[in-house]
Amino acid sequence: MAADYPDIDIAPYLDHALLTPTATPEQVEQWCQQADRFNFASVCVYPVYVKQAAELLHGKKPQVCTVIGFPTGATTGAVKLYEAQEAAENGATELDVVMNLGWLRVGKTDAIHREIAEICEATGQTVKVILETNLLTDAEKKLAAEIAMDAGAAFLKTSTGWNGGATVSDVRLLKEVARDRVGIKASGGIRTLEQALDLILAGATRLGTSRSIDLIRQRDNLEKGG
Repeated sequence: MAADYPDIDIAPYLDHALLTPTATPEQVEQWCQQADRFNFASVCVYPVYVKQAAELLHGKKPQVCTVIGFPTGATTGAVKLYEAQEAAENGATELDVVMNLGWLRVGKTDAIHREIAEICEATGQTVKVILETNLLTDAEKKLAAEIAMDAGAAFLKTSTGWNGGATVSDVRLLKEVARDRVGIKASGGIRTLEQALDLILAGATRLGTSRSIDLIRQRDNLEKGG
């Protein structure tokens, strides 16, 4: 495999995710220590742990990321806005917002745009819009991506991980639509170094995974010739 891939340091691509429902404060501390040690892009935690993560990572390079309207995107716009504002006040600098796919399916594009734009404007933070690509047709993926970008999103994110994971084909599609205007975050089901590198080569600029440490171990073993 080493001969087939360029020399890519995957650590700065990784959003080190702790989004299991049973996540504990002790795990949050562990994830933050790991993110700092390995130079990950961020730690992604539930809103209830944002303040703790922000305190642990104060003055350090990894960003504090959280999820908004997770995992369905079907909470009201007012609830999402409050959740995002509170998260930003507590120290989150990156907000992964789940799009309302029911609205997308019935053509309520103005409402989707308004919801995302309000969060972008009110918080001033990096917003990644989760499109849940596994549930969409290619036409819906393109429409969702355009709405998110027009509303001010900084990243298009493939998935929550609750309805399937990231695919190379979806990353390529989003990259084609984005035309380098925004970042592309691939998330869900990323367990191997080969998967991670394939997604990066397809156009992903971030990778969301709970298996970050496994990926680093795989990278280190490969470098050692293991």
